[in-house]
Amino acid sequence: MTEVRAAGVAAVIVLAAGASTRMKSGTSKLLHPVGGRSMLSWALDAAVSLQPDRLVVVVGQMRDQVEAHLDDIAPSAVRAFQASPLGTGHAVQCGLEALGEVSGEIVVTYGDVPLLSSRALGDLLASHRDEGNAVTVLTAVVEDPTGYGRVIRQGDQVQAIVEHRDASDEQLGLREINGGIYVFEAEILRAGLAQLRTDNDQGQLYLTDLVAYARGLGRRVGAFIEADVWQTQGVNDRVQLAAVNRELNRRIVREWMVRGVTVIDPATTWIERDVALAADVELWPGTILRGATTVGEGAVIGPDSRLTDVEVGPRAQVVRSEAVLALIGPGAQVGPFSYLRPGTELGQAGKIGAFVETKQARIGAGSKVPHLTYCGDAVIGESSNIGAGVIFANYDGASKSLSTVGSHSFVGSDTVLVAPVSVGDDAFVAAGSVITDDVPSGALAVARGRQAEIPGWVAQRRRRQAGASGPDRDGAAPSTGSNL
Repeated sequence: MTEVRAAGVAAVIVLAAGASTRMKSGTSKLLHPVGGRSMLSWALDAAVSLQPDRLVVVVGQMRDQVEAHLDDIAPSAVRAFQASPLGTGHAVQCGLEALGEVSGEIVVTYGDVPLLSSRALGDLLASHRDEGNAVTVLTAVVEDPTGYGRVIRQGDQVQAIVEHRDASDEQLGLREINGGIYVFEAEILRAGLAQLRTDNDQGQLYLTDLVAYARGLGRRVGAFIEADVWQTQGVNDRVQLAAVNRELNRRIVREWMVRGVTVIDPATTWIERDVALAADVELWPGTILRGATTVGEGAVIGPDSRLTDVEVGPRAQVVRSEAVLALIGPGAQVGPFSYLRPGTELGQAGKIGAFVETKQARIGAGSKVPHLTYCGDAVIGESSNIGAGVIFANYDGASKSLSTVGSHSFVGSDTVLVAPVSVGDDAFVAAGSVITDDVPSGALAVARGRQAEIPGWVAQRRRRQAGASGPDRDGAAPSTGSNL
């Protein structure tokens, strides 16, 4: 967790009750992912960094979805319910009611500001304490403030915050905007919420009105200007979602390059936050690294590869392939056009080659599955070779069974291993075989029809056809189908 300048507050209230209307989705916008985590998860990470005595999440629309997600990521968080969308002031009222009696500092933040960092919240809290404020608001200076509430200053204090739709022409010219994130002294917050009124353009209870309320009591209201405007960027639709994803990815990729990872084309390389990369890893265009993927020193990934929750060993290579919940050993090779499904384990210096699909397959060190193979529910020993087009027939229509191939063994092309079956160490299976019984160690297995030749067969066929249909270019009739 990022170290913060200040920590230890009475409570953090995270507002997560929005209707998500502009997302046009059956999923709450708070659950949409940014950098591999939900927006709400990012918000809670930042909130927890302040070490609050209590954490409250105010839920509303799509409550069941949000609360189920909270059960996974923050089961100890207090849930407050905003039944009707009556504004941010009303949402905070709901959160404060869930807290009960509380004194000290209360931080109010949002569940849809995924790039808000622990550092920014810590700086906001430190500024609040340093200046002895009753209220401190996070602000930013932007080129185009359209749609944002404007910060009205008087000297070094904030006099008021005016919503865009309620602002005068002069106020609309201001470029310092309200980031919507606050630190309140609890008694000011409680008393100020009690006097909120709905005499505004939307008929809602504005949390921003508490700034003027505190100033009217002669209390100090300050602002911490956050230089990184992205820290205050909320997400209301999929356009904004794409923008924050792109910005977060840019930062993550840059961070890894600074740490010694080569990224050939940062614009087409995507790395989620929980990925871990060693020095001298090389990432080629079109690479996507997701989940808890780890990549060892000197490994090369891409181009056009996606790894999700995959462990890649040092010096391994993955080219134009997809892997999920798989382990790729040191010096191993994968691809091109391979699909490693969950449970795949490829040993040191092993190979999974072109157009190979694996699932629940343990492939030993130095073993190769190079071409056009399905390898499911299989265990292959060390230094064995699986020929092109081999099928591990693991499913009988009712259940799946395991096949094993020992070490230093060879399975010829176009063989079908009908599970459950075992091929021993140092064994050979002839190409084109269908293996239904175990093959002992050191044995050669041939399971196919014996080849037979019929001398003169072609000439006999042509004579028969000529008698039926007249001559073709060699004196034989054009065939419309075999009579054999």
